[in-house]
Amino acid sequence: MQGGMHYVGLAELAAAVSNAGGLGTITGLTQKTASDLANEIARCKDMTDKPFAVNLTFLPTLNPPDYPAYVKAIIEGGVKVVETAGRNPQSVLPYLKDAGIKVIHKCTSVRHALKAQSIGCDAVSVDGFECGGHPGEDDIPNMILLPRAADELEIPFLASGGMADGRSLVASLAMGAEGMNMGTRFMATKEAPIHENVKQAILDATELDTRLIMRPLRNTERVLNNPAVERLLEKEETLGKDIKFEDILEEVAGVYPKVMQQGTMDAGAWSCGMVVGLIHDIPTCKELIDRIMKEANEIIQKRLVGLVNG
Repeated sequence: MQGGMHYVGLAELAAAVSNAGGLGTITGLTQKTASDLANEIARCKDMTDKPFAVNLTFLPTLNPPDYPAYVKAIIEGGVKVVETAGRNPQSVLPYLKDAGIKVIHKCTSVRHALKAQSIGCDAVSVDGFECGGHPGEDDIPNMILLPRAADELEIPFLASGGMADGRSLVASLAMGAEGMNMGTRFMATKEAPIHENVKQAILDATELDTRLIMRPLRNTERVLNNPAVERLLEKEETLGKDIKFEDILEEVAGVYPKVMQQGTMDAGAWSCGMVVGLIHDIPTCKELIDRIMKEANEIIQKRLVGLVNG
């Protein structure tokens, strides 16, 4: 599955992933209005006859988006899967379920995953500490988090965070997941509708080049390091527990169009996973997914079966 990513999850990428045998995802709130989302869903349907998802993130904000209108656009657009993230999606679940839509909630802890299960989510995407974007505040990596989820959950779950290749898929399956959710890896594909500078920055980076920001605000985000991120971290160190969101607006507000569309790489902080250390090329989505499946099959058939029969 391709995870929802701001200013990345447009129809072009979602359709390419679905056409390649994955589950592509349109990022709902990248579209400024519900009408825009309806148009993006229609565009995606023109590019693929396969199922695709829409990500709907519930943000803690004073001026929330018109969520009922976005939900209406998703239902009327005939979308089959919704990936929810952020706050509890319980208020919209009845409408989505009545429309026959499967809901996958993104969780960064077992307790949140259990809550998602209890309110009726069909599956969860379990997001380890390695992930780009918001890893929560528990700092539990996937080698621990995924088996813990497998021990507790009754509904299926996907592994998310640090996923890049066939090794990731086999490891996820071994730890109880039904599959994997990839974000950063899909940014470095030919169909990703983002500036080439972003793709090159991902290729140039290593697993040592991400930083955690907004920890004092308990809104931790993993981002790729750049001068704006260094500036933000200096503010956090200087202001300490007195820091307010307003203090870092310059580094985080309105950044994504400048980075993803214009390629201004130092415009501010943008989400990126530690998995950049495993990304060394820019294939098509089909090449990437075919390669992942080939690698996974080889690991299982040659290495693991060989070890058992050995």
